[in-house]
Amino acid sequence: MRKSPVSPSPRASFWLILAMLAMVAVPAAITLHRVRVSVLMAVAPADSSPYGYTVSLLLFIVPIIVIAFWLIPQEEIKVSKKTFWWTIALLFPVGALLDFFFARYFFYFPNMQATLGIKAPALGGGVPIEEYVFYLTGFLAVLLLYIWLDEYWLSAYTVRVDASERISFARLLQLHPQSIVLAIFVILVAILYKRNHGSPGFPGYFTFLALTALLPSSIFLPMARPVINWRALSLTMFMIVLISLLWEVTLAVPYGWWNFRDEQMMGIRITAWARLPVEEVFVWIAVTYSTVIVYEILKRWKASGRTLIHALTGLHASAGGGRSD
Repeated sequence: MRKSPVSPSPRASFWLILAMLAMVAVPAAITLHRVRVSVLMAVAPADSSPYGYTVSLLLFIVPIIVIAFWLIPQEEIKVSKKTFWWTIALLFPVGALLDFFFARYFFYFPNMQATLGIKAPALGGGVPIEEYVFYLTGFLAVLLLYIWLDEYWLSAYTVRVDASERISFARLLQLHPQSIVLAIFVILVAILYKRNHGSPGFPGYFTFLALTALLPSSIFLPMARPVINWRALSLTMFMIVLISLLWEVTLAVPYGWWNFRDEQMMGIRITAWARLPVEEVFVWIAVTYSTVIVYEILKRWKASGRTLIHALTGLHASAGGGRSD
């Protein structure tokens, strides 16, 4: 008689995903490091990809439409609209703030013919409106893909909305010291590397990405970890990162849709990939990780039926502020 497969614990699943990323990333990094000269050195003419950036947003928009209007309704998957839109409302401003406050420090857009030519508000002169659409559709694509995988394709590993593991908790806010230590460590390493090997400046882009990924983790991971569908998270992450890298390496950077300012990058560029900053490899890993954590925390809150303050802190929102039972 065959034994049923044993599902790894949430903690083990977390490390399995890191191992899966490492077994692909490490040999790829070693191989790419051998490339000393990029074959994509020629500057593409400005008219080489008219409206290219605008049209390329279909890489996110088409999956959004297919999942939202075909796959999810076809399988009669019930999605909490409040939880979904709460997640987007909390996370999209992160991308918007990145563009509004930091685009002039981190990015530049040498080929405006690849866009509609409409400037959206941002400090320092504005950015192509496609930038805001890029982040909005990116978060939507990540969340919808995770939901579909979680509720249908990999539903055998889903923690149901009415399961005791999801509903029963003292409070959702719980510090995860390892995430705080990791954030401090990787930022310090980036600063030291740039000081000794990179161009003058500060690794602001890497610092932003580290905080984006590890801030939600530092306050929510202990309570999100038991209910995350780690298989769905890993497949979502791999698919989104693959799309992102194909997008940037073969299109965006070579054709000047966007590029990166050396003074705010760590200083490690992947020569074989049109000198793509290594930070860009981590963007959608960070986005997927933080999106799933926030979504699952909000899902636990909504499933519990508690008020938000009560769910987060374990305190009733009463005048006495007494602790819940």
